[in-house]
Amino acid sequence: MSAKRVLLKLSGESLCDNLSSISEVCLLRTANEIKSAISCSEVQLAIVVGGGNIWRGAGKFIERVIADNMGMLATVINSLALNGALTKIGIKSSIFSVNGLSDFVENFDREKVINYIEQGNVIIFAGGTGKPFCTTDTTAALRAMEIKADILLKATQVDGVYSMDPRKDEKAVKFDSLTFKEALDRHLEIMDSEVFSLCMYTNISIIVFDFYKDGNLRKVLNGEKIGTIVEAG
Repeated sequence: MSAKRVLLKLSGESLCDNLSSISEVCLLRTANEIKSAISCSEVQLAIVVGGGNIWRGAGKFIERVIADNMGMLATVINSLALNGALTKIGIKSSIFSVNGLSDFVENFDREKVINYIEQGNVIIFAGGTGKPFCTTDTTAALRAMEIKADILLKATQVDGVYSMDPRKDEKAVKFDSLTFKEALDRHLEIMDSEVFSLCMYTNISIIVFDFYKDGNLRKVLNGEKIGTIVEAG
C-alpha cells in the first residue's frame, strides 16, 4: 500500500467488552493501536467510528428513522470517548459532525478538515451522514471521497474477506484481493454494496483486515500485505 491519506472505519465494538458499552481497556487499546501506527508512518489519518456498542438492536422495536437518529448520536459519544483517549496518550485529534452539535464537536467544514489533517491531526468524523438509512460504512466512503483519501481501511474481527462467514463455515475461502466488480457480483457482506460502488467510482482502494490482532494497523499503514484488498480491476 502506498497511501498518504487514509480513512479508517472502526466499529463501535472496538471500544467495548462484554461488560460495558465503552470499556477503558478496549478504548485505550484502540487509541494505542492508532498511536503506534501513525508514529511509524507519515500517513494522514481520519476515522469514522460506528455506534453499535451503544445502540445496536434498537431498530428492532423502534421506528427506523428514530433508531438511526439514536445511532448517529451514539457515534458522537464514541467519537468523544476516542478523542479523549487519544488526547490522554498525546495524540492531537479533532471531531467533526454534520449534525449541528457545536457544543460538543466542530461542525463539518471540508476545508478546515483538510487543513487540520495536513497539520498532523487525527480527524474523527461523528454523526454519520446526518441522515437516516445510511450506515457508518457508507459514511466512511463518503468522507474518504471528500478528503481525497487514497485508501479506506475496514477494521474487522476477521483477517480479510471470505467467500462466506469463516466463523460459521469451515469451507470458507479467503480472498487476498478482489476487484470492486467481483465484490459486488458476489454480494459479499463485509461492507455495504454502496461502499464498493462509491469507492469504485472514485478509485479509492479498500483494505479489510483484522484490527483486533495487535500491530495489524501499523503493518497495514507500513504497506505489509494484511487482510484483503478490494480495488479497481
